[in-house]
Amino acid sequence: QAQLVESGGGLVQPGGSLSLSCAGSGRHWSNYAMGWFRQAPGREREPVAAISMTGGATMYTDPVKGRFTISRDNAKNMVFLHMNSLKLEDTATYYCAADIRGPDTLMSGYPDYWGQGTQVTVSS
Repeated sequence: QAQLVESGGGLVQPGGSLSLSCAGSGRHWSNYAMGWFRQAPGREREPVAAISMTGGATMYTDPVKGRFTISRDNAKNMVFLHMNSLKLEDTATYYCAADIRGPDTLMSGYPDYWGQGTQVTVSS
């Protein structure tokens, strides 16, 4: 059974840093592009970042570019999101996602698999 489980969310002050992890099981996740989405209260889910199967290519949306870094460890079936210079508007539930078609398709908003989400709250 395919499963993606996020961890690492929490409360952080503006300007702080936080790292999220996503552990995959039940699939050869190295065959999938992986990524992160987020959904703030009252807003639609939006893409954040994606990484190619080998990790050689990454994509970021403009609101997080230069502040967030996505990476993966295929040996451990894990993907990470390192978040720096966090802002109040980064507050959201963050979801891990996977798509066998590639990072472009993943970022389009309809990946093959979703995790359950982890809450990130940026507040002073």
